[in-house]
Amino acid sequence: LVSAFPGTGKSYYFKKSNKEVLDSDSSTFDKSKFPENYIEHIKKNMGIVDVILISSHEEVRDALVSAKLDFTLIYPDKSLKKEYIQRYKDRGNEEGFIKLLDTNWDSWLGDVLNQKNAKHIVLNSGEYLTDVIK
Repeated sequence: LVSAFPGTGKSYYFKKSNKEVLDSDSSTFDKSKFPENYIEHIKKNMGIVDVILISSHEEVRDALVSAKLDFTLIYPDKSLKKEYIQRYKDRGNEEGFIKLLDTNWDSWLGDVLNQKNAKHIVLNSGEYLTDVIK
């Protein structure tokens, strides 16, 4: 289970990996049953595929810990805000999304940095998931 921050290359990894990868986009799940339905989806697919890419939202991370599911949390070094904002622009994200990440960068990265019960991988400048998931 790989919980990766926006802009770390989940979609690229999904398309290019030679592993069997499931890209579980949390935005497609019924929010009235979330995150329970998302956790059930993850559990159902464990062991079927090699890697499950999952949301890095706090409620998902908390639900993973509650369900006692081991996961790896991959996120950029906090100093890379400008690089990531540019990544969001380059991939065509909407201005609202970019503003949301820009405003919450320090807070959200502080939260993931302090996440308990997860393996942490911090990406350096120019690094993506393909560089750290072998």
